[in-house]
Amino acid sequence: MGFKEYERNMSFLDLELSKTLGSSRTQKFLREIHDYVRWEPIDRILMDVYPVGKAAVGNSAYPPVMLLKALLLQKWFGIRSDPELENQINDRLSFKMFIGLPFGDPSPDHSVISRFRDRVGAKAMERIHAELLAQLQVKGYSIDAGLAVDARLVRSASSPLSKDKLEKINQQRQQEKKDGKDKPVKFSRDVESDWTVKNGDPVYGMKEHASIDVRSGLVLTTVLSRASEHDTNYFQFVVIKSMHTRRMLPVVYADKGYHGQLNREFLHINDMKDGIMRKDERNARITDLEIERNKKISKVRYKIEQYFGVTALHQGASRARFTTLAKEGWDRICQVMAFNLKRSYRSGLREPAPAMAI
Repeated sequence: MGFKEYERNMSFLDLELSKTLGSSRTQKFLREIHDYVRWEPIDRILMDVYPVGKAAVGNSAYPPVMLLKALLLQKWFGIRSDPELENQINDRLSFKMFIGLPFGDPSPDHSVISRFRDRVGAKAMERIHAELLAQLQVKGYSIDAGLAVDARLVRSASSPLSKDKLEKINQQRQQEKKDGKDKPVKFSRDVESDWTVKNGDPVYGMKEHASIDVRSGLVLTTVLSRASEHDTNYFQFVVIKSMHTRRMLPVVYADKGYHGQLNREFLHINDMKDGIMRKDERNARITDLEIERNKKISKVRYKIEQYFGVTALHQGASRARFTTLAKEGWDRICQVMAFNLKRSYRSGLREPAPAMAI
């Protein structure tokens, strides 16, 4: 069967239609982003993990890098569903040019885009994310200058149920799996999320734990958990996943939610400076010096709030798109890649974060 093959040279129709896009800001952005990235290494990673049947009959598969580009478009332009992404690609010539689809050809079906997530697992996406970070580092962006860690709540994609009802649904699913009656459905009830309380209000959903480089503002990793998981339980895991070079991270910043002896000892053992904000304890209140230290740390770690704010505003990232941690985690990696590319392309090189005594 193999993959669909497309001519690199534009057809006469493509050339004529492309003339109408010369003044399009969207086309300019997508063309420059396309040239900004070396797609060959990413294509090789995808080809290693993207299985294609060898039957003589049947339609050829779309190149996986084309489908990845389509999903990046989904993030950049805030497209919330795969059917709508299919419609947008069919309607917008700039989208077709970016993904490498001839103007006369239809968009990949939304079911093809959806299956792409299942066929390319999270490990491959992590490799692609690391490859993009390495390319940005070559361009001068830091990915090991220092780390800021934080977490945010992500509301579930499905309407919440009580703990008792969720437990019954979960038990029913487990029994169906044992009996071999487990069938895929278009939309399944979210039983992997759970309840927590924020500002006195109950929230049903997940929690995204992320980290950014404090100099460049690039997101280094993202991890999904149930909403009830405490932030500090993922601190060490997120720090380790954020190391994309052989250089040990010089300092790690975090808010008061990560305050604790275990996290401070972890940083000390690994020769990283402690940038965790302090808070009052049962037997001791923080000193004026520690209050000033907290203020200085907040001026450094604000960039991770930018990531949370921008993706919530333009991509609806404060609410999950999928009902499982695995699928939502995959989608968050794609979101991070799109964020990093757009940020680095538009921001230019950043000055180092201000030095501070901690």
